[in-house]
Amino acid sequence: MTELDALAPSPVDVWAHENVVVRRIPGLELDAARTGSTVQVGHGLTSPEIGERLIPIVTAQARHVGLTQREFELVLVGIVRTTVSDPIEAWATYYRNSLHELLSGAADFAPIHERAEALVVGSVLDMGSCFGFFPLRLAMKGHSVIATDLSDGTMRLLATVAPHLGITLDTVVCDAADVPVADSSVDTVTALHLLEHVDAATGARIVAEALRIARRRVVVAVPFETETTACHGHIRTFDEAALTELGRSSGAHVETSEHHGGWLVIDKASTPQFT
Repeated sequence: MTELDALAPSPVDVWAHENVVVRRIPGLELDAARTGSTVQVGHGLTSPEIGERLIPIVTAQARHVGLTQREFELVLVGIVRTTVSDPIEAWATYYRNSLHELLSGAADFAPIHERAEALVVGSVLDMGSCFGFFPLRLAMKGHSVIATDLSDGTMRLLATVAPHLGITLDTVVCDAADVPVADSSVDTVTALHLLEHVDAATGARIVAEALRIARRRVVVAVPFETETTACHGHIRTFDEAALTELGRSSGAHVETSEHHGGWLVIDKASTPQFT
């Protein structure tokens, strides 16, 4: 599977990659259908309508059609690219809209970013940043931020769009279990809705890596699900007991809580305690 170039040229109103074809047809409601191995998507969205609030709408279509995680990602990229013709302006529009929706509380993920922002201290390295909305949010608020992700294409997109938003941050392409930075490089390491994408052993390595990098605090957030959301790439579920167990191996002060999912906060300088 080749790395997706979300900025590659494409015809106006049509975007195709692998087995996904997206067309913009003015006046049409978003609709997806599978014909054989091909996923066909039609929509009539306009530039103010592309943003983070699209995620639950696309998720509903994904569940209806049975999209894989890869197909879900391609559908989202195709919607953005067919709504605004210029590639960079298309993504800058998507990012601006999404940041506004997340900061205003209009997006479903807004409470998670708000809580995480309140928990971070000082400089931050964010693991599994994906589009990078949370690192951008922190950079807007004056934090020194490093966004990291396994996807070279996603980090390249973030690095390209950030200057168009007037935001400065660093990006690193890496596995969250093997981040190429020195010990105690930043004050806080965040991993927001990342661990549900990996198995338990990998998750433990990611937390250990976060503890190596953080001087002061590690912040982990996960969804509490009764079953995995396959189209988002989730392969495991969490509850508070699982989070507490994950934190015990750190030997530091651990707090778990529930707020739109589960939270694990590890403070390295504190006396070991579990609450």
